[in-house]
Amino acid sequence: MRHATKVAAVIAAAALGLAACGSETPDATPGAGGTGTGPAAGGEQIKVGMAYDVGGRGDQSFNDAAAAGLDKAKSELKIDSKEAVAQNGEAESAREERLQQLIEAGYENIVAVGFAYAQSVAKVAKENPDVRFALIDSTDAQGDNIENVTFAEHEGSFLVGAAAALKSKTNVIGFVGGVETPLIKKFEAGYIAGAKAVKADIDIKVQYLTQPPDFSGFGDVAKGKAAAEGMYQANADIVYHAAGGSGGGVFQAAKAANKLAIGVDADQALTADAAVRDVILTSMIKKVDVGVYDFIKSIADDKFTAGEKSFDLEAGGVDYSTTGGKIDDIKAQLDDYKQKIISGEIKVPTTP
Repeated sequence: MRHATKVAAVIAAAALGLAACGSETPDATPGAGGTGTGPAAGGEQIKVGMAYDVGGRGDQSFNDAAAAGLDKAKSELKIDSKEAVAQNGEAESAREERLQQLIEAGYENIVAVGFAYAQSVAKVAKENPDVRFALIDSTDAQGDNIENVTFAEHEGSFLVGAAAALKSKTNVIGFVGGVETPLIKKFEAGYIAGAKAVKADIDIKVQYLTQPPDFSGFGDVAKGKAAAEGMYQANADIVYHAAGGSGGGVFQAAKAANKLAIGVDADQALTADAAVRDVILTSMIKKVDVGVYDFIKSIADDKFTAGEKSFDLEAGGVDYSTTGGKIDDIKAQLDDYKQKIISGEIKVPTTP
């Protein structure tokens, strides 16, 4: 039976800054085993398989946030991990095979990073009832051995949308989505709502890089750059991306145009290439690391429960970053919006 649990998130956003060291092929590659002193330290190692979405470790965004949760677990618990990454344009069967290969290698606690794994998790979890899964960003696959880790992306995006509108000098801002799916539309919806709460007449340009089943929009820097360039040329002075690794191109375009951009998932003023960090106004932080760590910790404590675990604004699962000091002067206004969302005074839409 599906149930929802709201989880408090207390890990600092700075923990999301990671070096790129992931696999570049669809084959699973071994990760270092931890030797921590947590609850599982005195017993058998917990074997965790991590199946990343397109881009894998090193995307400076979504996948790196998930990797941070795994790395924290490895530092605190007795973890043996194996990592694998999706490739642009791969068939659904490749995702299924990736999950099954991790299981056959003995990794019977699986983290599937991203909604694109939903169909594969549904099939593989049913075929392997003794294996426990954490499916990030989707409730489309459910079962007694599946934990659905979800986030209130629309709430965090409302806050950075408000920041963009407060900081825009041209009254034109932009949104670049990686792939046009219901999940990424949540980012768009929140961003638009936040911006219009500040300036009802603000012009918001929206572009998606690819359409399903083409998920390359999450890992195509050139497409991200081209989309943002078009927006800056059309008078936008701030562009928010929810495009994974493609966001690096948005930052490059902002740098070249002497404009600003907004990051996503991680505090990208800490994780993006050093050459572009100064153009990042703020980031919508989505604490995927907390969700991943929470799943692994539940295994270590023998407290795994299936169903949805929702990380929203009230729980600290989403937020905005202040690195670089560019929004210090509007922080009080953003925090006022935050409290109104938490109290229910502001209802943030999930569709544009």
